[in-house]
Amino acid sequence: MSDQTDRELGMHCRITRRDFLNGVAVTAGAAMMPWQLFGSDFNPEKSPNYYPPALTGMRGSHPGSFDAAHALRDGTFWDKAGTPQDTGETFDLIIVGGGISGLSAAHFYRKSAGANARILILDNHDDFGGHAKRNEFRVNQAFRLGFGGTFSIESPAPYSKEARSLIEELGIDVPSYSKYHDANLYHGLDLHPNFFFDKETFGADRLVVSPGRFSGGETDYNDSNENSAWKQMLAQAPIAPQAKADFKRLLTEERDYFPELTSTEKKAKLARISYASFLRDIVKVHEDVVKMFQAVPQPLFGLGIDAVAAQDAWGLDLPGFGGLKLDLAPGKGMNRDAIPNEEAEKYFFHFPDGNASIARLLVRQLIPDVIPGSTATDVVLAKANYSKLDSTASPVKIRLNSTAVRVKHIGDAAGATEVEVAYTRGGKVYTTRAKNCVLACWHVVIPYICEELPQVQRDALASAQKVPLLYTNVALRNWTSFQKLKTNTVYAPGCYHTRMALDLAVSIGGYECARQPEQPIVVHMMKTPCQPGRPSREQHTLGRIELYSTTFETMEREIRGQLTRTLGAGGFDPARDIAAITVNRWPHGYAYEYNSLWDPFWLEGGVTPCEVARKTFGRIAIANADAGAYAYTDEAINQAWRAVGDLTKS
Repeated sequence: MSDQTDRELGMHCRITRRDFLNGVAVTAGAAMMPWQLFGSDFNPEKSPNYYPPALTGMRGSHPGSFDAAHALRDGTFWDKAGTPQDTGETFDLIIVGGGISGLSAAHFYRKSAGANARILILDNHDDFGGHAKRNEFRVNQAFRLGFGGTFSIESPAPYSKEARSLIEELGIDVPSYSKYHDANLYHGLDLHPNFFFDKETFGADRLVVSPGRFSGGETDYNDSNENSAWKQMLAQAPIAPQAKADFKRLLTEERDYFPELTSTEKKAKLARISYASFLRDIVKVHEDVVKMFQAVPQPLFGLGIDAVAAQDAWGLDLPGFGGLKLDLAPGKGMNRDAIPNEEAEKYFFHFPDGNASIARLLVRQLIPDVIPGSTATDVVLAKANYSKLDSTASPVKIRLNSTAVRVKHIGDAAGATEVEVAYTRGGKVYTTRAKNCVLACWHVVIPYICEELPQVQRDALASAQKVPLLYTNVALRNWTSFQKLKTNTVYAPGCYHTRMALDLAVSIGGYECARQPEQPIVVHMMKTPCQPGRPSREQHTLGRIELYSTTFETMEREIRGQLTRTLGAGGFDPARDIAAITVNRWPHGYAYEYNSLWDPFWLEGGVTPCEVARKTFGRIAIANADAGAYAYTDEAINQAWRAVGDLTKS
């Protein structure tokens, strides 16, 4: 873009636009590795200025957090590592991975082994919590929080007894959520979901009112009201007349496209064709209609309708299936996200920082000196003291900026009494030992750090894809442009970020959400880097490459440009209105959930790869949501409980 365009977008404004290495800002593309910034004494967490939640710029899998793991993958790490230094430390349990699954494993192990059990948690990032990332902003003296990863306590299936018990032990009263969430704030201001048609995809830039289904809400497609949202949208949408007619037909026509098949046979057929193919080849709608629905399932699957089964689309209540008269029982191979469950739908709780509050509550329980307070609500405003995470006085230690590079039994796995873990920190490699080890890291990493696992298990671990995601939080000085345009969420299937939304109106524990459009607010934007037309796993691989190779500057330009195109008619000025940008880059995001289009074993039954991958081997157990192929917090907790149970019962 021209310098003039960049200036109009505000690229010259004084907001943080740098990458961070272990909490210290360096210019993007700097040649120094993180430990070189600290000299020979690498101990950044002890600095009084060390506070990752307040960092803006590139977060999530930040520069410096993945270098060692990528070197292991490429076979170059040990060539340069040198001889590991023995720390002399011994533990009852070492956990690799400080996300919710790793923290939960520490919680369950202490319950079994006692409060004095010595536990070391290693994590490669500069903050704990894994994907449960907290983003903090201060704008015009207002304090604002954003979720940089895991959104909420929710799941398509009811929480297990173990997961629900942990949530209750942390003091979280899920049924009380309505006390904190002002569900009527935006509606009271006459704000509604909108659809943004972009000129590259649809021929013109146009923001129009939208049925809630496009942005994750409910809508009645058969509403006869002439002013219903979908009729308003069609009246203004820059799509072909035939597309408008086909869209209306899709919503209202009840036609049985497979009259010769039973309900079970229909669902089996729908499980093997994508929703895009169903729309294009069976319902025979105009291509503009396919484009309109393309990004609808991305928040759940990280994929568009080209790679999501039509049966799952039926389960998600997308249109076109009314005449098929399908029975409500889940179909074989149906993804759990698309199976409605009333009990699960009621079990929902969102903290302003997402499930980072769960991680913080677990850390408070494990190491009380880190986070002051005593309730699940006061944790929201509590400031963590990172210097206490790895204290000699505590039986539980969390060691950040530390990447595990080798895990092995001392002797034969069948008779070993100890496990040795090597990790790199500050450019040096250290070893420590424990009676047991839980690998709560990503499954794709484990074959590189634990080579003694059986080959069949290593292959199963390596098959666990990760779904790449970009969770962007933009702190605005005000949201009057949203008010003028009467919108609070925008679905934009053709744009860089396919969704943007004003922060949920949650006030809790002394934290107050923005209630007036003149106040600062956080806008959450989401991107899943898809490559439509390719198999799901290939799309995820290519999307991961895209996220790693895209600079923050490029992302910022896309963010500013999209906000301007969408909100400019409401008076939005990116140079004036944007106070800060935090991009949470997750090349390894959601746990991969099996897909009936691409994973035949999901339909055929038998043992799935995740069941083979998670088997306990000697004194090494495996946790994380990958172990259940289910991208939700409750599964991370469930797998931690199972892994610890395997170790403590042996």
